[in-house]
Amino acid sequence: MSPILRPDRVLALALLGLAVGVSTPAAAQPDAAKLYADNCATCHHEARTGGQGPALLPVSLGRIRKTEVVATIRDGRPATQMEGWKDKLSEDEIQALAAFVLTEPKVQPSWTFADIVASRETHPDPVVTKPMWTADPLNITVVVEGGDHHVTILDGDSYEPITRFPSRYALHGGPKFTSDGRYVFFGSRDGWISKYDLWTLTVTAEVRAGLNMRNIALSSDGRWVAAANYLPSTLALFSADDLSPVKVLDVADEKGAPSRVSAVYQAPERKSFVAALKDVGEIWEVSTQGPAPSFEPRRIAVDEPIDDFFFDQGYRHLLGASRDGDKAVVVRLEDGKTVATLPLPGMPHLGSGISFTHHGKRVIAAPHLKEGKISVIDPESWTVIDTITTSGPGFFLRSHEKTPYIWADAMMGRQKDGMQIIDKETLKVSRVLTPTPGKIAAHTEFDRSGRHAFVSVWEMDGELVVYDAETFDVVKRLPMKKPVGKYNVFNKITFSEGTSH
Repeated sequence: MSPILRPDRVLALALLGLAVGVSTPAAAQPDAAKLYADNCATCHHEARTGGQGPALLPVSLGRIRKTEVVATIRDGRPATQMEGWKDKLSEDEIQALAAFVLTEPKVQPSWTFADIVASRETHPDPVVTKPMWTADPLNITVVVEGGDHHVTILDGDSYEPITRFPSRYALHGGPKFTSDGRYVFFGSRDGWISKYDLWTLTVTAEVRAGLNMRNIALSSDGRWVAAANYLPSTLALFSADDLSPVKVLDVADEKGAPSRVSAVYQAPERKSFVAALKDVGEIWEVSTQGPAPSFEPRRIAVDEPIDDFFFDQGYRHLLGASRDGDKAVVVRLEDGKTVATLPLPGMPHLGSGISFTHHGKRVIAAPHLKEGKISVIDPESWTVIDTITTSGPGFFLRSHEKTPYIWADAMMGRQKDGMQIIDKETLKVSRVLTPTPGKIAAHTEFDRSGRHAFVSVWEMDGELVVYDAETFDVVKRLPMKKPVGKYNVFNKITFSEGTSH
């Protein structure tokens, strides 16, 4: 018969792991799969293939270390919608989630050329010779509302919506317009490309280019659409007429190391697409010339992977930087040579850069995502000629040929509700506008004349605030669901100096 033990002795023995004949059960381990399903799947998809957030698979996370993944889950990620979870999850749960997303799934997701073909849908294109509404077709502003995944088509003169329609989930990157302003192409984070007829207000074609897509580009002649994919690691090419796929390039360097494609833009003067490869030291240029382009990439070697970039006037040079870097490199596209290196600490966001005239010379400006600074660069000497101090890290810069000011947000800083107005001549902040106190102000766009500026109140119960760009008076407020981006047809098709690609 076993001796009778007092409760206090049982507890003591258990703590020492010495309970008679009984082992102490191990602490319950967090159920990582359930944690993911409960907290992450809404943004990153049940299969971890991405949606509003990026794909969370080893193939898409690339060289990211577990410590970085843990830090991102715990603290969030600057300039994204990724919030920190340290107040909602324990450290053990965060560690388990990080290990989970860095583990290969039992079935690796794929998206083949056949999958792309099968996903495509087309709809009859109404035969019309002019828009079915009365407004200036080149002064239309397209507003992407991320809060409930809708798009508003706005009359740029009356500031009244022409229509509002549901979009694909989490549109990402700027929409692209045909040169006549009739069609606009949207790209979503979950890989969908949609062709929309602004004249008839109808979707004419859709196709899924990949499972996690960064952005799209339209060729200078309007014939081809390129899609930059994280998952799978491809650059996909489509006919702009009906979005039928024409070629899918598996992206890898000359040694066969695969890479995600972090951005693709058209270079009109060169009649090509240029793509940044996130994981390898190459830039790709794909020619769009000729009746039937081969779309074979030209490889341009760089010392480090480039995450985003900006072209100089004439598209002779590319200014590129890695997302986590502290410098930028200048690549001469004619011969692929790196001709300069610029110190740009604080995580430069070149994809949101603009060009403008300062003291009679063309310059380039780009915000920093980790510091309240904007670098101003001379593209002749490739030197930083000034650094504008702002009230906090910002994401977007916008301007227009007809305004003497740059509009810059500070949406990652403490004063996130302020829109800073910077004088192009003095390069100083001349005033700060506050569209809605306490709510994020971000992403300015101008009408085609440059006389009015549209600012987003970047909240679920947000607004589009229309300003007189000369007097800074509020002209109108339109309630919207997190208006994350606005794009004026004329400014985009003419490559206004104050807008990005």
